[in-house]
Amino acid sequence: MSQTNDVVVRALRGEDEEQWRALWTEYLTFYESSVSEEVYQSSFARLLGNDPQDFHGLVAELDGKLVGLVHYVFHRHGWKIENVCYLQDLYADPFARGRGVGRALIEAVYAAADKAGAPSVYWMTQEFNHTARQLYDRIGTVTPFIKYQRS
Repeated sequence: MSQTNDVVVRALRGEDEEQWRALWTEYLTFYESSVSEEVYQSSFARLLGNDPQDFHGLVAELDGKLVGLVHYVFHRHGWKIENVCYLQDLYADPFARGRGVGRALIEAVYAAADKAGAPSVYWMTQEFNHTARQLYDRIGTVTPFIKYQRS
């Protein structure tokens, strides 16, 4: 667990499901996406599991209410011996932005990667996500890579 100002970052717990679901739904809506009930259930179970190859989940609390989430996973990399860390989902409630929620969550992932011996943490965002990119430009380095996926 870590604390920045009044933001507390901690591991996701079983009793967080309702608030986590609301935050993850807002995140997916922002990216004009949605998932089935089966994916909600499977993702939450995996985030709570202990398989090191599954995703890990952290949440940010302000005044006892969840106001942010981050999901990350460690995976092998063809150019490194150590695993690397992919930060897949990061979301801060718009009403809590500007209070260090996003930074605290990213720094908690950095700390988890350091603890696991992962030399790099990377993530993607959409070009239009200007608010988040202001933070990312301060705590990360933009790369020249462009993402492609199967049609």
